Amino acid sequence: MQELVAGGEKLRFDVEADAEQQGGAEPLPFLGLDSKAGGAAQVPSWLLRGCGALAGSDRRCVPWPGVQCPFQPISGEKTVVCKHWLRGLCKKGDECNFLHEYNVTKMPKCYFYSRFGECNNKGCPFLHIDATISTVGCPWYDRGFCRHGPLCKYKHTRRVMCANYLAGFCPEGPMCKFM
Repeated sequence: MQELVAGGEKLRFDVEADAEQQGGAEPLPFLGLDSKAGGAAQVPSWLLRGCGALAGSDRRCVPWPGVQCPFQPISGEKTVVCKHWLRGLCKKGDECNFLHEYNVTKMPKCYFYSRFGECNNKGCPFLHIDATISTVGCPWYDRGFCRHGPLCKYKHTRRVMCANYLAGFCPEGPMCKFM
């Protein structure tokens, strides 16, 4: 029995190499910023691989190719609302790389909704965007009324209505320019 098990150390699987290189893994949004150690980011060094963007570090972030550093904004402007500021817990003030104003258009995407398709937090301030469904137009709204209103998972596009149709009958039918 030991002879069968003894030769297993030399076997190498593709999964092991991917795990070592973190192949295909994307960094979590705001990774490591939930630490209770005074707000400092406690991120394992194997995850950063040369990233110098730890809290209190003066070095610039140089992430590995193909991966965006979760600590630095892409451009000079602050494009994402600070999740700590939303809760009144941001200790960086003006030094923070994230936006300190409530702007719905610049809210970060909800990690749970984007990953699992649902978010159990009813008061979640983050964006719940489902790219596959939200681009499809709502067939009921296009016909004139959608019972789900703003909570509909489909896109509602406002259009100019045909005056003849609103009056009761459009002689153009399906060929109407307002269709």
